[in-house]
Amino acid sequence: MPRASIVVSAYNTLKTLPETVSSLLAQDFDGFEVLVVDDGSTDGTADWVLAHPDPRLRLVRQLNRGLAGARNGGIAEALGEYIGFCDGDDLWEPEKLSEHVAFLEANPAVGLTYSGSSLIDEVGAPLGLSQSPKAGRVTARDVLLRNPVGNGSTPVLRRACLDDIQFRPKGETRSQWFDESFRQSEDIECWLRIALTTRWVISGTDAPLTRYRIVSSGLSANVLRQFETWLRVAERVQQVAPDFARLHLPAAKAYQLRYLARRAVTLGAGRTALALMLRSNVASLHPLWHEPAKTLTTFAAACVVSLGRGGLIQKVLKGRTA
Repeated sequence: MPRASIVVSAYNTLKTLPETVSSLLAQDFDGFEVLVVDDGSTDGTADWVLAHPDPRLRLVRQLNRGLAGARNGGIAEALGEYIGFCDGDDLWEPEKLSEHVAFLEANPAVGLTYSGSSLIDEVGAPLGLSQSPKAGRVTARDVLLRNPVGNGSTPVLRRACLDDIQFRPKGETRSQWFDESFRQSEDIECWLRIALTTRWVISGTDAPLTRYRIVSSGLSANVLRQFETWLRVAERVQQVAPDFARLHLPAAKAYQLRYLARRAVTLGAGRTALALMLRSNVASLHPLWHEPAKTLTTFAAACVVSLGRGGLIQKVLKGRTA
């Protein structure tokens, strides 16, 4: 019986999936499985997994249910006490799983742990940028304002923590952990449910144990769609914890807009980034007062890129993004 399971969400990612799986199978940890969830792919993902010789690799096939549904399909089949997630185009460093499991075993109150990420481009080359989140224990406020967990390929959770947020929508026969009504921002909705409705602690490291791939196609539309989905998360928080939401949502909205602006900057969509920064300042000046350097450099970077000077962007951002 494996002690840990790594769930790989795969929808037509065969171009990058072999590299992803290789990085996971190279973990310096004894006793784990890798579950590739073929979420209705049409690119031969299932055939590739079935032909792979490593017995630690398992295939889960399902009709397309989106990223939340793919993760749920993997959780339902996972055998491990600890469950990590990696999207089919991202990579893990060899020590990631062992470091997370060691931390969870040393800290029994922690249900969710995460790491920082280095950013790579579409062909896997380093961008010289990183996501360096707040390390140590974080609160529900931290998750709402800054989502230190970062992207969906950083977290490793206890199965017991996931079981505490398990639910079954009315009329459904399958249990869910990630809410499948969300097609984006399903991860932060899940982390907030853990933070607001359970006693599990969330704690992580800023060490870049994940390599997160940035894909440029459809950037502007995806960024704006992600913000619309985040507004749904905000509505959910208002329902679950109205006093908490009233106190923290304006600043959280500003941070989310700034985060999306930095994503747009990284990929050269300067006008989109500039518009997002202006909306961020209207929502709340909290990021400007509490993180003036990052806020001002983001604004400056948006201006630079919108003027077609994208080659300066790494200097403007000083090699970091969040």
